[in-house]
Amino acid sequence: MSAQLAAYSTSTGEAFQFWVLGTVAVIGALCTILMRKAVHSALCLAGTMIILAVFYLANGAYFLGIVQIVVYTGAIMMLFLFVVMLVGVTAADSLKETIKGQRWLAALCGLGFGILLVAGIAHASLKEFNGLGEANANGNVWGLANLIFSKYVFAFEITGALLITATVGAMVLTHRERIERAKTQRELAEQRVREGKHLPPLPAPGVYARHNAVDIAGLLPDGTPSELTVMQTLRERGQIRDVSGEALDDLKALEQRSAERLERDSLDKAEEASK
Repeated sequence: MSAQLAAYSTSTGEAFQFWVLGTVAVIGALCTILMRKAVHSALCLAGTMIILAVFYLANGAYFLGIVQIVVYTGAIMMLFLFVVMLVGVTAADSLKETIKGQRWLAALCGLGFGILLVAGIAHASLKEFNGLGEANANGNVWGLANLIFSKYVFAFEITGALLITATVGAMVLTHRERIERAKTQRELAEQRVREGKHLPPLPAPGVYARHNAVDIAGLLPDGTPSELTVMQTLRERGQIRDVSGEALDDLKALEQRSAERLERDSLDKAEEASK
């Protein structure tokens, strides 16, 4: 009787943990959708997944908690985050729809999933349950495998088939066959000459600017910055540091020192001539 009452009761620590971590998880999920930058959305989603792993561990589902951290947060999410950081997706790219109507289709699918989730919770038996002690009597891994490969084996196989189909579909959609012949270096050079583009190699960033960082535009002989020295991605993001003023100050100081040196040399020559 006491074990059954313990299964139905919730301690103060468990309630405090649920409300605090649950609030943070919901905020992270909302930030995943509402953030403008894909990198920030990925970080919020990773934080939400870590909190879900903490919930699994607190409820005795140790296998699910470790898998949630190692597989989803540690492997898949970090891989997605690194790809986004390497590609450099901006906020403007997310507003361009490659498939027309995909936002409405995503909203419709989300609404349908919400209806199925609410219906499943409504039909679930919330009055009678065995508790963690009986569910993990032979171990958490054994209890989880027993449910997956017996009671929920059909749903498990359907989910696996859907994941495999999604993986193959993503590979097919992203694969592009090269139809035309690739141009050689000579043909590309001739094309640049005919189009009148910049023929020599582009100048490196930071030339004549006392800095060699990629976000600092190189300076022309007259001291003005050259846009060709900074990559297009940084120019569109507005992440270019202008150091032309510092270079002009250095040029003026150099000219002043040169004038002072010439004046001293002339005075020395005049003194030697008078002697």
